[in-house]
Amino acid sequence: MRILVAVDGSKQSEEAARALEHLPHAEEVIVLHVLDVPEPAYPMMMPEVARDIHATVERGMRDKGERLLTGITALLPPRTGPVIKRLEVGKPAELIVTIAQEQRVNLIVVGSRGLGPVKQRLLGSVSHRVLAHAACATLMVNRRMRALRQVLLPLQGPDDVEAAVAFLATRPFREAADVTILTVPPFIKPAWPAGASISEAVKKDLLEGARFFVDDVASRLRALDYRAKGAAVLGAPATVILQEATKRKADLILMGARGRRGITRFVLGSVSHAVLPYAPCPVLVFR
Repeated sequence: MRILVAVDGSKQSEEAARALEHLPHAEEVIVLHVLDVPEPAYPMMMPEVARDIHATVERGMRDKGERLLTGITALLPPRTGPVIKRLEVGKPAELIVTIAQEQRVNLIVVGSRGLGPVKQRLLGSVSHRVLAHAACATLMVNRRMRALRQVLLPLQGPDDVEAAVAFLATRPFREAADVTILTVPPFIKPAWPAGASISEAVKKDLLEGARFFVDDVASRLRALDYRAKGAAVLGAPATVILQEATKRKADLILMGARGRRGITRFVLGSVSHAVLPYAPCPVLVFR
């Protein structure tokens, strides 16, 4: 496994580095810090003066960036793997995704501070832009990952199952974890007549089919030596995922990336984007 840890000096990026304690020994760990050097703010400034100011600012940021990389590298747990430090200049999200592709990285680990749900969807933070465009799995670390014993795995359908089983077959965690497979059956209230509701018999049928689905997935994961069980809950998918993660004291939410493309990923979002702003634990999104 090749891992890229993107850091920006925040507390969350420090926790992203520490999270490698729960991942297997890597073939290579790239610790990357990207400098987004601001341009001079006065358009009427003479070009020579603007270049001098820009160069001075960049030198200061480079010195600070080198110290940051040294500090973050010191936080990496033992047995992480060979480490390469990289300091680049450019737009952080774009460079993180580009370098991950060029270096054939299997996992990007990034701290996630969040901007609040509205700003995240309209503008996107660096971490959320990376999540939207990365071609590999992405671990979003929003707080200290003290353990990795309880994993919540929400699944929506057969495509999710195959991707999840394939990902877990790669043994992405250092130690065995208990995996709870969660599914939220499609549950739409009748639009007409007003106030109508789904009968209890229909709800029961939905849940029985969903339980059969998750139990089958659990048996496949047990064949891979995971301790796995299933759960089916009716409700709004993002809300149910957050509630179940809290109730089960999940150390990690493991989700598949699917859904919208382009700008609609930020404006409308997918279930994973709806979960991230409020997740009570780190979130790992696989492709």
